[in-house]
Amino acid sequence: MTPGARLAAAIEIFEVIVRDRRPAADALRNWGLAHRFAGSGDRAAIAGLVYDALRRRASSAFIMGADTPRAVLIGMLRGERGLDADAIARLADGAGHAPAALTPQERRRLETVDLAAAPAHVAGDYPEWLDAHFARAFGDDRAGEGAALARRAPLDLRVNALKGERPRAAESLADLAPQPTPWSPWGLRIALDAEAKAPPVHAEPAFRKGLVEVQDEGSQLAALFSAAKAGEQVVDLCAGAGGKTLALAAMMQNRGQIYATDLDKRRLAPIHERLKRAGARNVQVRTPRRSGRELDDLAGRIDLVLIDAPCTGTGAWRRNPDAKWRLRAGSLARRLKEQAAILDRAAPLLKPGGRIAYVTCSVLSEENEEQVRAFLHRHPDFAAVAPAVVAGALGGAAASFLAAARVGAEGLLMTPRTTGTDGFYVSLIKRRAA
Repeated sequence: MTPGARLAAAIEIFEVIVRDRRPAADALRNWGLAHRFAGSGDRAAIAGLVYDALRRRASSAFIMGADTPRAVLIGMLRGERGLDADAIARLADGAGHAPAALTPQERRRLETVDLAAAPAHVAGDYPEWLDAHFARAFGDDRAGEGAALARRAPLDLRVNALKGERPRAAESLADLAPQPTPWSPWGLRIALDAEAKAPPVHAEPAFRKGLVEVQDEGSQLAALFSAAKAGEQVVDLCAGAGGKTLALAAMMQNRGQIYATDLDKRRLAPIHERLKRAGARNVQVRTPRRSGRELDDLAGRIDLVLIDAPCTGTGAWRRNPDAKWRLRAGSLARRLKEQAAILDRAAPLLKPGGRIAYVTCSVLSEENEEQVRAFLHRHPDFAAVAPAVVAGALGGAAASFLAAARVGAEGLLMTPRTTGTDGFYVSLIKRRAA
């Protein structure tokens, strides 16, 4: 396919996403099935265009003065890809399967409009209804934080310490040119080009043998900051597919016990194969019961409860850009209730001196420090551990990390703009000793 034909295909797919409110992955897959002549390189390039348009939908529409699929894709080429009007005109020239030629008005906007006068939610590429929430979290920095959440994410891997060390893993993946992540002692990062296919990491021997797992550096740090130790009794209360469970098992060197569970048993399905591949032998998976009493025997016995809380996912928009345009205020309200209930469920599991590691992949204050403050008000026998102590798990890198992260009294927030990770909030909450 020509570059112009790829752009036309991306416009067509974007229209389906907007019109039918379809997840981008579904729309791309269906288009590929209906256009089997498109090679893997074509599909990767088209997907890159679609996802970049979703990332930059608001600012692209502002540049072009319209929110149509064509306007968003063309505006994205200027705002995200950095193409000038002449370069875009060569892609949209009406020849063959390319989009229709630029109109005089489109060319004029490409040549003259910038984001200097754009509202914060436009410059930051997030839904307008979230502007008050972003202002609450970031103040005057909200446009910059939103724009960072709209950038492409790299591919981060976590080296499984149960199977080997980071230099060995890097050597085994040398053809992908991985680099150590800035903060996590286990992390490797693979840069991704705009139109390149994601490397097939799952087919790599290092992955199949359990030496590496795909995990954003922020998620790795959230596990590290829990301070899980060998020999402890740990509950992963929202284990899902097990990403942080595996990190905890490696931190604990397979000593002690991890009880992994989740409110949705379907989310737990992949964990068994992942545990086997990783060589994690100190994990007991507890399938949730209708009664909700699958952890009753652990009350008062636990050293650490990890809560990877259900949340709006605003911190993960780099990886799931269409989710931000589907997010509604009602979803936030539901998540806040779920988070409070899960925190309250964790409290009786802990013995005196035990701790909760409360984690979200959200950047919203309501889901983060405000949720923790509300928990502490309901449970006066708990107190937040100072973030400087929490970050001490990074050793010599702790000071520079604390200077980069957003630090509050109850916890710390990582964002793409400040720490180069996905958006993650971490608070360590300790039960007072008897």
